[in-house]
Amino acid sequence: MAKHSKVSLISRIPAEIISSVNGHVIWPKKGLRHAHPQTLRSSSFWLMTFMAFCACIAMLQLVATWKTGATIMDSPCSLPARADHDIARSTSTALLAETAPSLLPLHDLSPNITDDEKGFWAQPDNLGYKPCVEFSRAYKQASPGILKGKRRYLMVVVSGGLNQQRNQIVDAVVIARILQAALVIPILQVNQIWEDDSEFSDIFDVEHFKKTLKGDVRIVSSLPSTHLMLRPVEEKITPLHVSPRWIRSRYLRRLNKEGVLLLRGLDSRLSKDLPSDLQKLRCKVAFDALRFAAPIQALGNRIAKRMWETSPYIALHLRLEKDVWVRTGCLPGLGTEYDQIIQQERRSHPALLTSRSNVTYTDRKLAGLCPLNAMEISRLLKALGAPTNSRIYWAGGEPFGGKKALEPLIKHFPNLYNKQSLALPGELESLNNRASLLAAIDYIVALNSDVFMASHGGNMGRAIQGHRAYSGHRKYITPNKRQMLPYFLDKTLPEKDFNGIVRHLHEESLGQPVFRTDKTGRDVVAYPVPECMCTKQSVRRAKVVTFLTQ
Repeated sequence: MAKHSKVSLISRIPAEIISSVNGHVIWPKKGLRHAHPQTLRSSSFWLMTFMAFCACIAMLQLVATWKTGATIMDSPCSLPARADHDIARSTSTALLAETAPSLLPLHDLSPNITDDEKGFWAQPDNLGYKPCVEFSRAYKQASPGILKGKRRYLMVVVSGGLNQQRNQIVDAVVIARILQAALVIPILQVNQIWEDDSEFSDIFDVEHFKKTLKGDVRIVSSLPSTHLMLRPVEEKITPLHVSPRWIRSRYLRRLNKEGVLLLRGLDSRLSKDLPSDLQKLRCKVAFDALRFAAPIQALGNRIAKRMWETSPYIALHLRLEKDVWVRTGCLPGLGTEYDQIIQQERRSHPALLTSRSNVTYTDRKLAGLCPLNAMEISRLLKALGAPTNSRIYWAGGEPFGGKKALEPLIKHFPNLYNKQSLALPGELESLNNRASLLAAIDYIVALNSDVFMASHGGNMGRAIQGHRAYSGHRKYITPNKRQMLPYFLDKTLPEKDFNGIVRHLHEESLGQPVFRTDKTGRDVVAYPVPECMCTKQSVRRAKVVTFLTQ
């Protein structure tokens, strides 16, 4: 498959910046060395005349100043160095701001909105938790020896969509640390569903990735010449949720012998319950090292700002695509015609069903295993107090049923946007057939929103959940589907009672700090407390414990 052209950073520079620079830069003329001698002599004459004129002006100013005591003005022949410096500085600042991954600030609430609306836009209490990825003394002492090693190399091939790839890259770094091996920049497998052949450098900032992790794992762009001819130890299938001890016992001896280990299919292979230092490393990779490539970050920032600059906005991750309905064993609720298409697709491809085949659609729905459709999302937002004039950004692929699938949501919340409706003409053209890059735009806009909600679980929902927590616990609504759906089906329930019940069910599901350790198997990338975030009190307590154990 032919490679797509790379996204150019130059194409992302605003036209007004280019014009301002062009207006203040003197471009060199071509062919000056071959000019006619007579032309050069003539140019020298005029140059000498101009300099003499400037000298006369300066003398007249000096005399005037001596007589009046006025301050000497800048010579009219001097270059406006300060102005040029200011232009260069403002241009540089604009470019840096455009590619910076820092989040847009949350909006201040208007005093004219209702109490219900204030409650909806209000942010959760973060209880003072802030990022604190501080490694132990033993981890730090081991690092120099690990970084010096040039015998062992780990290669990984990651697959799936953007956020599935992110998860595998995070675990690849951790496995490299466990094996004390250098990590070769991960290879992104061509996505067979979307035919996306993006490489790591198309999506992520390679140099930032290396720089951020330089004290933890040695990252290299390719194998050194000494290892190119070696036959790697290849592992295609790794069991689920393996421990660091299993990793070492399985691979270390063979890696020492062969020098290169190639791993595939890392999704959920490494245990979610790791020693504290390795959990911190996971957070460092996910939230600090995996920065999007500058052109993608700049485009995502611009689209996010278009949503942000008018008012607070909601971001929804809608899981309404055809393959989602097929895989979950659920129905889109758009009528018999659409339901039959999904059922036929499921019968034709039974392997696509990811849940138990003997469970009926109704039972799946009541168990909270189905995505919320547009009508249910609309009712949930209204019950939680969302203003009907709220600006909503929806992330995700094309809904099955097209615009018909979104009509119930648009009816109550007409200000509905996505990246295509917000982008300027041609702005997304270079991202055609690049599902991972388009998903990165969705990720950036969703992360910057005042409120985020996913209609169904999944890799993006968990990634955004953790990233918003790590960024100060920005509001993240987790639909309590299992408990609320029976009330959705009760047609006799008055709207006021329905709203009160729904709000009560979501009091603890609005993005407040949740301890990962409260439940076995939780991913630290989704629940960064307590390993990667702490309060002043927890830091003091940890220092006391460290002192007593020394």
